[in-house]
Amino acid sequence: MARLSAADIAAAAGGVLLRGNPAASFLSFGIDSRTIEPGGLFFAVPARRDGHDFVAAAAAGGAAGAVVSREVAVPGPSFALIRVDDTVAALQRLARSVLAASGAKVVGITGSVGKTTTKDFTADILGASFRVLKSESNLNNHLGLALSVLKLEPGHEVAVLEMGMSAPGEIRTLVSIAPPDAAVVTNVAPVHLEFLGGLEAVAEAKAEIIDGLKPGGAAVLNSDDSWGRILARRAGGRVIFFGFTESAEVRASDLTFAGYDGLRFRLTYDGTDRDIRLPFLTEGLVRNLLAALGAARALNLPWAAVETALAGLTPAHNRGRVVRLARGVAVIDDSYNSSPLALAMALKSYIHLPAARRVAVLGDMLELGPGEQTFHEEAGRTAGRLGWNMVAAVGPRSRWIAAGARTAGLSLKETPEFETSEEAAEKIPGLLRPGDLVLVKGSRGVRMERLVERLAAQFKES
Repeated sequence: MARLSAADIAAAAGGVLLRGNPAASFLSFGIDSRTIEPGGLFFAVPARRDGHDFVAAAAAGGAAGAVVSREVAVPGPSFALIRVDDTVAALQRLARSVLAASGAKVVGITGSVGKTTTKDFTADILGASFRVLKSESNLNNHLGLALSVLKLEPGHEVAVLEMGMSAPGEIRTLVSIAPPDAAVVTNVAPVHLEFLGGLEAVAEAKAEIIDGLKPGGAAVLNSDDSWGRILARRAGGRVIFFGFTESAEVRASDLTFAGYDGLRFRLTYDGTDRDIRLPFLTEGLVRNLLAALGAARALNLPWAAVETALAGLTPAHNRGRVVRLARGVAVIDDSYNSSPLALAMALKSYIHLPAARRVAVLGDMLELGPGEQTFHEEAGRTAGRLGWNMVAAVGPRSRWIAAGARTAGLSLKETPEFETSEEAAEKIPGLLRPGDLVLVKGSRGVRMERLVERLAAQFKES
């Protein structure tokens, strides 16, 4: 992490050092008094609970100073106190200053589906040639991105940063902190419609990352998504398209499913075609890879540098990993999140895996607005048409998934419904048979990982 003095922090954050040694240095920064590192600087951010009420707790946890916007009791004589007008703005100003001083290039990644996996793949691929910082987990909002940037160390050459949003203007704030050299938009799909209203509004909000590109920067866009072509009109410079269409600069073709061995496809990169085989089980992961390779093209990485990184790519926890259990049961843990596009790709891809039966346990898809019933019903119809043998619904909205599956021919017995993930975790194990394939997917708020944990415990290999 960057080593910054109290005096330099106060200047960069637009504040005043009220007390403490101006030369005292800080290596870590946080907004949660429970996780602050010893010697760290605590930003008293007002959120659901006001961080100013936890300055003493942060000091007890080892913090050596705090940034505040109102008077607080001073925890000790050596405790540094920096006063600013707005602690959130101060955190963002400090991150902006640190990033600018580092000289690191920025790859900003947004999109409706696949942001985090694309971020991870991009960091892994670029890491073969550069020293890379990537934003942790899904810390992609106005606070998380700033804290990620403050983890920059001397020698970091690239920062790969996920940029999320649920409302207009949020990405504009993020690119003001970290203007991208490469702006990746994975896709525009029905998510956050409860707050945004329609796909046009989603696209407009995503376009803020393109508007924030540095001069000479590149927009990396999805050629298979009609919105990608529309967003390209916003780019003032280089545009790199990725996808399955013939016109994409980074392209996959001749996709073949090879069961649990993964996928084979033809990859076009830097104008040359190559045969690729990877342990991916869904087309969605191939699309995430193509987006990451688009970012690599934006930074002019040659194929030799890219190729070394491909073999080690794997999906992150809860994002499509196979959990092998006793009695030949295989669980696809895709429980991290769900949306209409992501669920459709999962259903279409995993149906190719060999199994005695294919069981989809599907939780609610949240934040879809007035069209939520239609989206859920269509998911159920898709599962039924594709040949899923059982479609279990978890949560009040997923009853529409079960209803959709019944219109596609599944029976009441084949479409059980559960109020919560806890109830599903209790009852689903008793419905399974040897050799079943079980897909577990739902929005984060439904906590579908509880079912995966229960299945892993109950079908543990002896």
